[in-house]
Amino acid sequence: MGTGKSSLGRLIAKKTGRRFADTDQMIVQSEGQEISQIFKDHGEDYFRRLETSVLRTLEPDGGLLLSTGGGIITTPENIPLLREQGFVVWLQADEEEIFKRVSRNSHRPLLQTEDPRKTISDLLAKRRPLYQAACHFSLDTTLLSHKQAAEAVISEEIRRASVQNKA
Repeated sequence: MGTGKSSLGRLIAKKTGRRFADTDQMIVQSEGQEISQIFKDHGEDYFRRLETSVLRTLEPDGGLLLSTGGGIITTPENIPLLREQGFVVWLQADEEEIFKRVSRNSHRPLLQTEDPRKTISDLLAKRRPLYQAACHFSLDTTLLSHKQAAEAVISEEIRRASVQNKA
């Protein structure tokens, strides 16, 4: 959360001519409720099942640029489902920057705690190995503009495709 997934996803999709989709928005549309309300009414486990359901409906490597919620990797089944979609990028930022970015939005259900800063730290510690297992490439966005980050992701994807084509 707070690393630029949605903003960068839209920018990269535009630059590469792909369709863009956001799993959170797909869930909001299908459920007719905001994510925070889904968490409140049904809980996190229910929401995680919805994420898995969305991933199952997608065509593997269908050229879609997909942005996901940061917790999607907490469901073990989702890691191979994500990797089937194609090139998986883990966007990172340092904890202070994430806190600064997400504190602007009071609708993040996982941060409705007494100490959101500690919650971010705990989530990152728990999720870091899962992100590492899921991704093909990671990029720290802390000091990058959206344009710089998008160019880095696109360059890496092109480089990897070139290497695979030569093999």
